[in-house]
Amino acid sequence: MALPKIESEFDVDAYMAWEDEQPERHEYLAGEVFAMSGGTDAHYTILGNAYAGLRATLSGKPCRAFVSGMKLRIDRADAVFYPDVFVTCDARDRQPEASLAKQHPALIIEVLSDSTAAFDRGRKFELYQQIDTLQEYLLIEQDRKHADLFRKNSEGLWVLHPAGEGDIIRLESVGVELALDGLYEDVEL
Repeated sequence: MALPKIESEFDVDAYMAWEDEQPERHEYLAGEVFAMSGGTDAHYTILGNAYAGLRATLSGKPCRAFVSGMKLRIDRADAVFYPDVFVTCDARDRQPEASLAKQHPALIIEVLSDSTAAFDRGRKFELYQQIDTLQEYLLIEQDRKHADLFRKNSEGLWVLHPAGEGDIIRLESVGVELALDGLYEDVEL
């Protein structure tokens, strides 16, 4: 005999109101809330380098880069995450009602750690793929100079474009090129 599904009292709107009052950040997935842990020096340096490179190149253009404090809401997945860096070029994300959470990114970047790498490569990527506007997903390792760029092709398939030391990462979704070595500036490996 099947048990009836229990409806969550804590939906995404309740989470958004609750999260706004919390001193620490939490991510939301299907009625569950997960506290976010801090990162390493390397994690935040890579994140900062990625954001700085994007910000400088996108200045004066309709695309905006956001760093890990901005929420990304995925209604189709009943989820709200704090990506390390993301870029949205969609006018809907510039509306007043989008001031606390964006919904239409073209690019998402995650800096991998031992504790999050499997989730970022697996389930989180699966959830991110439910965003219609998402064109690229960049995963940057923090313990070696390597990144995996997944780009959605014209058939809707996600194609891997790995990058190693000395490579240039071409982010076609936002018209930006980033030197992989520049992402690791001031990082001690």
